[in-house]
Amino acid sequence: MIDRHGLIDSFAELFVPIHRDGHKFVGLAAAIALVLLFLWPPLGWLAILLTIAIAFFFRDPDRVVPLRDGLVLAAADGRIAQIEAVTPPPELGFGPGPRTRVSIVLSLIDVHIQRAPVAGRVARSAHMPGSFLDASLDKASEDNERKSTVIATAGGEEIAVVQIAGLIARRIVSFVTDTASIGAGERIGLIRFGSRVDIYLPPGRQALVAIGQRAIAGETIIADLASAEAPREARQI
Repeated sequence: MIDRHGLIDSFAELFVPIHRDGHKFVGLAAAIALVLLFLWPPLGWLAILLTIAIAFFFRDPDRVVPLRDGLVLAAADGRIAQIEAVTPPPELGFGPGPRTRVSIVLSLIDVHIQRAPVAGRVARSAHMPGSFLDASLDKASEDNERKSTVIATAGGEEIAVVQIAGLIARRIVSFVTDTASIGAGERIGLIRFGSRVDIYLPPGRQALVAIGQRAIAGETIIADLASAEAPREARQI
């Protein structure tokens, strides 16, 4: 017997809201497609496909956000590309001591809305001009254009989210301002048409995800500040 309710729910999940930042792009593409349909239908249909692709890029689905204190959530959808202890960039104001950096690389088909990994207050932010290298490269964290947001938690910990441009991504958009209070999983920005997001954990804190794992912004737990659990081992099977 066919579960009609399940089929309807599955079909409905294909249609998610478009973030307001994408409305102008979708509207412009749709207008161009309409004109081209009258002038030359084959090109018009291609423009319709492009409009659908743009709408898909700017989709903004709701997320189920775990709210326990101490949890650090993924700030972006994508693949965990790197987990390593590094000296943070100077604009973060963290000093020379090493911190664990979790790097998430976004593909063109990932949701591109970034979310706050923790609840707290925006302590400071900085925009750094730079190159537009392949976001998957190690040096992209230091050389590429980026926007950094440091969030201070109620417990006094500071976590940084760095939005990094890439080969295709040329525009970083932030939805929050300095001193703003934000909740865990709240939308904080997007990178138009790409790229990479780095999360810097507090000193001595370890990641609980593995390289190659898929992350979901606002849902995937990448660290637990209330736990002394060692880094997890994983393998791909």
